[in-house]
Amino acid sequence: MATAEAHTPQATGHRRHAPLVEIVVPVYNEHAVLATSIRRLHSYLSEEFPFSWRIVIADNASTDDTLAIAQGLAEALPGVDVLHLAQKGRGRALRAAWSTSESDIVAYMDVDLSTDLRALLPLVAPLLSGHSDLAIGTRLAHGARVSRSTKREFISRSYNHLLHGALRARFSDAQCGFKAARTEVIRDLLPAVSDDAWFFDTELLVLAERRGLRIYEVPVDWVEDSDSRVDIASTAWGDLRGVARLAAESQALRFIAIGVVSTIAYVLIYLVLGTWLAPEVANALALAATAVANTAANRRLTFGVRGRAGAIRHQLLGAFVFLLGLALTSGALAVLEDIVRRPARLIEVIVLVAASAVATLVRYVCLRWVFADRKGLGVTVATRSA
Repeated sequence: MATAEAHTPQATGHRRHAPLVEIVVPVYNEHAVLATSIRRLHSYLSEEFPFSWRIVIADNASTDDTLAIAQGLAEALPGVDVLHLAQKGRGRALRAAWSTSESDIVAYMDVDLSTDLRALLPLVAPLLSGHSDLAIGTRLAHGARVSRSTKREFISRSYNHLLHGALRARFSDAQCGFKAARTEVIRDLLPAVSDDAWFFDTELLVLAERRGLRIYEVPVDWVEDSDSRVDIASTAWGDLRGVARLAAESQALRFIAIGVVSTIAYVLIYLVLGTWLAPEVANALALAATAVANTAANRRLTFGVRGRAGAIRHQLLGAFVFLLGLALTSGALAVLEDIVRRPARLIEVIVLVAASAVATLVRYVCLRWVFADRKGLGVTVATRSA
């Protein structure tokens, strides 16, 4: 992950006491709309927002006069600061701003203010109350009112369906530029987020779900910015690569890979031992030999448990899982021998592999219970109309 060169936000009087909510507006070459949008946001916060706040304009390597305009706004408007980074990337800008924030809640919104600002209070309220850990605006949930082109609608829905299928995501809208989180939660999540560009949002939410954090969804009113300069092709390609990376990092795929290797080893050991031992004995010894290695590999690679602490306990619990697998495979052999008196070795192997596949599903459920942090096993997505 590249490190951005960031300058400290301009010092203004309101920084003596950190506000409850810090709102980051990441910008790149937005000189045409920046002043109008920031003044509109500032006016809304000053007149209607009930909590203390700060706006941070995060300029990530603009090549026009965006930075100069941002600095002028910071001088003219109380509660506005500027963060300048020497490298591009929306995720990089948010990482730099959020990682140093002293506020209780950090949020961000796109500079075009496509999302109705009246959704901001419902967005941050459940975070301030402690009800949720993160909150997102959604254009795809019931209650949202959206005006955008058919092409953008299709792309957005297709992308989120992809996340649901490939990553088992349960949030409805990864890309809406209107999100907030408790700062302590963000600080724990940021080191695990690799992307510094557009996929940053998706990766953050997927990791939050995997850790069992509570995500609150707010249906928003949203109007497409006709002047959007997002490169859809390059952004889509980056998102697809990110989805593939997260899928490869998932517990299920690591477990499957270890299971495939274990099954191959199990079959080979069974075939060797079966040349001079009864099938039931060969099966038990082959399963026992691979069970210890399988538990150790899943402990470290699938569930990320390191060190010796709890290793013996984990192996004992893994032995219980082994007994379940032994019961399934031995039962399958017994049924086979009832049907065919002297089955061919190939038939034995096929039956054992099928029984082992069922045992693998049981093993995954059991090992999640053995290893996983109970906090990380579920996530609740709450929805409320704006």
